[in-house]
Amino acid sequence: MLELISRRERMDLFIAWLGITIAFTLAIVLSGFSGKLEPTFFLTIFAISCVTVGIAFVLHEMAHKFTAMKYGFYAEFRKDNIMLLMSVVLAALVHIVFAAPGATVIYGEYLSKEQNGKISAAGPLVNLVLCIPFGAMIFLAPLLAGFGSMVGFIGVMGLQINSMIAAFNLLPVSVLDGKKVLAWKPVVFVVMIAISFVILFASLTLVPSYI
Repeated sequence: MLELISRRERMDLFIAWLGITIAFTLAIVLSGFSGKLEPTFFLTIFAISCVTVGIAFVLHEMAHKFTAMKYGFYAEFRKDNIMLLMSVVLAALVHIVFAAPGATVIYGEYLSKEQNGKISAAGPLVNLVLCIPFGAMIFLAPLLAGFGSMVGFIGVMGLQINSMIAAFNLLPVSVLDGKKVLAWKPVVFVVMIAISFVILFASLTLVPSYI
């Protein structure tokens, strides 16, 4: 499968992954933990963000890519340097992550409404599925003596990040996934965006007091 990911695409994925990891780290550290700005805490949040954001972001984009390839199209992720910079700046200044570091570009003459809708839905769907194991980590945390606090914290971050990426990308505006899913099947769009925001708001009520 790795042979289907070009060297340029790998580099773009890596840079975008690093950029939004920094953005999420800044947003979390500066917004909720102003009293814990020591280097050790910052590096801990960065490491956890790297894993949770990496899984959420890379699998989201690869879902778009391989769904497009299933329909016979060639697709590659391309980073957007301006959007990456904006993500980091907004995270530092207002503690909000604008998670749009690039997009999977599909090369082909014609995509039907159904193909475009399914390709677009694939990314957010992966994020919603990923909410299941991260949510399970939160419930299992109290049973894990010693490691429970860290497992619970990772679960909260993973749940928030995946639901945030799904909800943001499902907004029916501009070039985001939601606009194409809505054009394909409104019912699918409503169900997916409703689930995304329910999980997002539920996860934001959890107090990540694990560290």
